[in-house]
Amino acid sequence: MGLAGKFALIVGGGGGLGRASALDLARAGVTLALCDRDQALLHETVKIIRDEGGRVAIEASFDAREPGELERFFRDADKVNGGRLDVLVNVVGGTYRQPFADTVPRGWDAIMRTNFTWLLHSTHLAIPRLRATGRGGSIISFTSIEGHRAAPGFSVYAAMKAAVENFTRTLALELGPERIRINTIAPDITPTEGTTRLQSWSSDLAKKKLVESVAIPMGRFGLYDDVGGCVLFLASDLSRYVTGTCIHPDGGTWASAGWLNWPGGYSNTVPADIADWLSARSSQETATKQGN
Repeated sequence: MGLAGKFALIVGGGGGLGRASALDLARAGVTLALCDRDQALLHETVKIIRDEGGRVAIEASFDAREPGELERFFRDADKVNGGRLDVLVNVVGGTYRQPFADTVPRGWDAIMRTNFTWLLHSTHLAIPRLRATGRGGSIISFTSIEGHRAAPGFSVYAAMKAAVENFTRTLALELGPERIRINTIAPDITPTEGTTRLQSWSSDLAKKKLVESVAIPMGRFGLYDDVGGCVLFLASDLSRYVTGTCIHPDGGTWASAGWLNWPGGYSNTVPADIADWLSARSSQETATKQGN
């Protein structure tokens, strides 16, 4: 795959999808510089890698949204690798559910800083270091399926993920002549430490299986390894002619585009029997409220 001996920075490499990325790259012989706001998760990831014989040259715990801290991380990496970089993986992100009409500017700013602004800074810092190798390199940014479809309750988050997608396509043209490739990965439901709090059914096995079977064409939620493999591909020589594009490790949910696998088969509307059940339940709840 041409990765042995290369050097990669992962911003958000402690847990979840960042950990999956770090483990796969380390197993391919890449030397890593990792940072994460969660120090405990970061230490655990570094320990796993080192126990397996992999190399982590730098581990740093800080908030990537702070420009000075991010710059310091890149400067520390320069001391290890002489100002050169082969791979950058941008992972950090986050959101909360709220109708846009109920949000406030301070909340918009938080979502923008968490999902877009820091990524611009990270990418900007990486470009001269990627150029310094003289052989090109790879920038990989995590977005979300929500950057490709409407996302009620997550309007600003979805807008920022879409912004990352278009930023990536544009930068692919600017950097292509220098053999610096830039791509995105857009998962859908891949439970992580940060996303399970948004899913009320995450601890209920029966509900989880029902959601998986109805919402995901491949019938299961994503696993870390499903996504880490995409990072490995985009970082390696296997994707040497791939730039400005997005990989969707989502089990087919982007392709389904509103078609759900209800009991009885796919439909883009609620099946009649389920609609009848929901209607009866709604009427019963209304009557109960009126009775109280």
